Amino acid sequence: MQALRIDARRLWDTMMTMGEIGATPAGGSRRLALSDEDRRARDRFCAWMREADCTITVDQMGNIFARRRGRSEAAPPVMVGSHLYTVPTGGKFDGVFGVMAGVELVRTLNDHRVETEHPIEIVVWTNEEGSRFSPFTLGSMVFAGQVTLEFAHSRTEVTDPRSRLTVKDELARTGYLGPAPCRARPVACYFEAHNEQGPMLGEEGYELGVVTGSFSARYFIATIRGEAAHVGATPMERRRDALVGAARLVLEINRIGKSYGADGRSNAPQIELAPNVRGVIPCEVKLACDVRHSDVETMKRMETELRRTTAGLAEELGMEIALDQYYEFGPIRFHDGMIQLLRDAATRLGYRWRDILTVAGHDAVSMNALYPTAMIFVPSRAGGISHNEREHSTPEDLAAGTNVLLHAVLAKAEEGRA
Repeated sequence: MQALRIDARRLWDTMMTMGEIGATPAGGSRRLALSDEDRRARDRFCAWMREADCTITVDQMGNIFARRRGRSEAAPPVMVGSHLYTVPTGGKFDGVFGVMAGVELVRTLNDHRVETEHPIEIVVWTNEEGSRFSPFTLGSMVFAGQVTLEFAHSRTEVTDPRSRLTVKDELARTGYLGPAPCRARPVACYFEAHNEQGPMLGEEGYELGVVTGSFSARYFIATIRGEAAHVGATPMERRRDALVGAARLVLEINRIGKSYGADGRSNAPQIELAPNVRGVIPCEVKLACDVRHSDVETMKRMETELRRTTAGLAEELGMEIALDQYYEFGPIRFHDGMIQLLRDAATRLGYRWRDILTVAGHDAVSMNALYPTAMIFVPSRAGGISHNEREHSTPEDLAAGTNVLLHAVLAKAEEGRA
């Protein structure tokens, strides 16, 4: 077992084959959640898993569970998961690697006729990114009992505010409104492999990152209300342009992130405005924004500064600006035993690794509330860029992460063997 390794070429070919679905001219992938491209990716995953002699279960949130039998079918499964869809300007690796690593793990065990005490389940979660439906990690949050199924099913498209299509509508249309209940059940543990989505591992010369926990993050919708008026006839000094207010707030949000050191993060990535026509000064803007930091107390100070700055801008501009929190995560700590398992496997296999925190949210954050959970990162090349068509990791990067995942999963899947 110590000599067991995955087939690196097969893993890479599988990644590139999946990347052909929704391929973009610049070399990335566009597979929005519950789109036709996402359906094709799901179908392909299910076909591969059936070929690997796994059984497929789809729950009411469209989460897919591909189960490889264990000696003890009554034993709780060891889970490995991530997602298959992308952001609109996505690369081939974000999320997809975690699922394809699971596919390759199962194929390797089959190649060597390895039986495990526990079943192993490879999971495809629904709507991890939140770029089409909000909030993100929706499928795993319903599974973990953090939001209700009814809430999740009722979410409409944030990419098109005029659309009334819901998550439930698109699950049904794509054929992934499954019959299985979407709720927690006995699970031995959960692993997730991912690209780092940042430059640290690659620039510092590490082959792997063992994720010990997360940054703290709080997410808000800032609603800026001004006054609609004619763009030509209204004198400049009499305007209450909500988009100007939003622009000022975006600059302040950016300043706040920069002022809290290397671990400070602040973002204003999505905007809606009304009436959004060429002849009318905008009367309302909704701006999605967030603040993040590795230290929770520092993150709270960032939030306080954001709220103080928002109030000051509202007074200066004569507008109403409301800041409403809609989500938060972290700080979390992954399971100490699972962390050590990944460290030991990486050391034993001869890889250079370091501990690292995740700045982004992942389905592992939801799962960590229920089960022993751990994540492993592989380097993101091209300067660490992600959510971009240039996103890249090498075949060697993916093989290193999957080999460590394989040995960690084997160790957990053999626990309790007589």
